[in-house]
Amino acid sequence: MSKIWKWLTGGVIKDVGNVIDDLVTSDEEKLLIKERVTTILEEANKSAQEQVTKRWEVDMKSDSWLSKNIRPLVLIFLTAMFTIISCLDGNIGQFKIAAAYIPIYQSLLITVYGAYFLSRGAEKIKNMNK
Repeated sequence: MSKIWKWLTGGVIKDVGNVIDDLVTSDEEKLLIKERVTTILEEANKSAQEQVTKRWEVDMKSDSWLSKNIRPLVLIFLTAMFTIISCLDGNIGQFKIAAAYIPIYQSLLITVYGAYFLSRGAEKIKNMNK
């Protein structure tokens, strides 16, 4: 979802901005339109996140083992496959991780550690406030 959001706020906003610049002459009007478009996109992203959360909540209330465990199973599968492929890719003889995989590992580590520790910190603060 974050990649889609970055694409929307990067490429699409820039393209919309260029169209607005071509059609509108006043700087105040341009700024107002760009702010409104940004607000609309932010609200759309928030709504999309809420829908994902609702789907997860429904999955967790289900009696089906598979619906409760599909996300962790997919995560385990994709992580294992990525690790195996990245370690075996071109490694006949001497072991060396290809440079293309390093940014992916960095992004994954930052995301996972950030999500875990930030969410744990938020949970602790929330529990302390109760």
